[in-house]
Amino acid sequence: MSDKIPRPEYPRPQFVRPGWMNLNGSWQFEADPGASGRARGLLDRPLRGSITVPFCPESVLSGVNCKDFMAAVWYRRTFTLPPAAEGQRVLLHFGAVDYRCEAWVNGQSVGVHAGGYASFSFEITRALRPGENLLVVCAEDDLRSGRQPFGKQSDRYLSHDCSYTRTTGIWQTVWLEWVGQTYIRSLRMIPDAANGCVYLDAELDGPAAGMTLAAAASYHGQPQAEERFQADGAHARGVLRVRDRHLWGPGAPELYDLRLTLLDGGRTADAAESYFALRTVSLDGKHCLLNGKPVFQRLVLDQGFYPDGIYTAPTDEALRRDIELSMAMGFNGARLHQKVFEQRFLYWADRLGYLCWGEMASWGIDPAQPHTMSVFLREWLEVVARDFNAPCIVGWCPYNETWGESGQGLRELTMQMTYRVTKAVDPTRPCIDASGGLHVQTDIYDTHDYEQDPAVFRRRYAPGAPLYDRFAGRQTYDGAAPRFVSEYGGIRWSEDSSGWGYGETPVSPEAFLARYEGLTCALLDDPQQIGFCYTQLTDVEQEQNGLYTDRREPKFPPEAIAAVNRRPAAAERETG
Repeated sequence: MSDKIPRPEYPRPQFVRPGWMNLNGSWQFEADPGASGRARGLLDRPLRGSITVPFCPESVLSGVNCKDFMAAVWYRRTFTLPPAAEGQRVLLHFGAVDYRCEAWVNGQSVGVHAGGYASFSFEITRALRPGENLLVVCAEDDLRSGRQPFGKQSDRYLSHDCSYTRTTGIWQTVWLEWVGQTYIRSLRMIPDAANGCVYLDAELDGPAAGMTLAAAASYHGQPQAEERFQADGAHARGVLRVRDRHLWGPGAPELYDLRLTLLDGGRTADAAESYFALRTVSLDGKHCLLNGKPVFQRLVLDQGFYPDGIYTAPTDEALRRDIELSMAMGFNGARLHQKVFEQRFLYWADRLGYLCWGEMASWGIDPAQPHTMSVFLREWLEVVARDFNAPCIVGWCPYNETWGESGQGLRELTMQMTYRVTKAVDPTRPCIDASGGLHVQTDIYDTHDYEQDPAVFRRRYAPGAPLYDRFAGRQTYDGAAPRFVSEYGGIRWSEDSSGWGYGETPVSPEAFLARYEGLTCALLDDPQQIGFCYTQLTDVEQEQNGLYTDRREPKFPPEAIAAVNRRPAAAERETG
């Protein structure tokens, strides 16, 4: 294996501290088929193999490339903290581990976390010793249990249909961070574009009596605002009003830099760098507004799979490139589908002005089951809290295509509760309860429609036509909520007969583009649509309906797709 650390970039770009250590790279590794490793002493002995973190063992980039089910996997490595960490509190961070993770430092358990998509951390200060320290991690993963969300990961040995290669264990960066005895645990920012300000709420960890939080904002190096807020218990709150109002939007990534300093008298207790945007999302009748103006959402479905890394992008540049490839085809955003994308992806979306819908990997768990709330909602709220500050996130979608036939009363109660808790935690964004499925309580009424005949599609979405909903027998559209076809297209195109897509494969590239244009323009011309979401950006294994191959090669000239996508939408023409 190479000595070069993979994915070396700072993993939490919206809250940066200088004191950190990347633990990616070569670790000892061993699969534990019976999840009996604790009883067999795996905690106390060297492991038999090796792996490259942060790539999952199913991936080529991990060096393991094992595609079978793994009930548990073990990791082991040593680390030595630099002198700068001496006397500080030390935090062990995981970008994501699928599914149940326990970590030990020098034989002492430092924490347990369940959830394959949320980021988490453990304080390990008391377990540390001078010099070399031993870190062991065990991840248990049983996606066939019915008790954990797994998104598009296959519950069979092989990939099939729209289910793909699994991800087990560590699949995002592992890193250490050292902080003072009192530090800023989290920061919540609520922008107010109309009034040119941002509301800050910093949660503090440690004794904070008498401390002050200094916040300074700048725009392209020019000072914009500076305020100090007195700590009140475990929080420091206040309003930061900027001098010049620059609004964030699609293709207009106007961002303000933010410097936070926690002061204990004249001493700096903690400091961090962040950024924010003046960007407000709201609904007005059947329109979705960005900074008070309708913005038609030209979205593409992005599943975030990579042929060599599976869930994990091979490089930070690959994350940015996926957004640029989408924008080259005239899309202004994406549904981040059945996966919680890593924070570096959201960072590039913020930097490029790219709209994103945050979604949970809800497949694999049934809302009708009593345990769903304790399993699903807990992790979903961790996801919402982690990504709350990302300007690119313009809406939330906890479930996708949730139906089922039994326990309907409990299913509806669970979904309604999930919607209401999401809105209570984040009232600043719209929430779709279940994309393309059972709508119990939703801000936007979305549907999925894979009709391949443009003439039929145009009749369904002609101005004034009633809402087309293939599940109309199970639910009723109230006529008031904004409408959104959040999955359509999925036209198969492959150089050979392998794989699948929706409908018959067009006979030529020209026929493909004609079908694409017909379907897309039907939605652009429907004044009741707030946007569209085409399936999908890239091929994923056997699903061959991407506009790019899985290796990110365009199947058609990007400018040809962009010429269709960039046509003015009826909703834009109506509002000027």
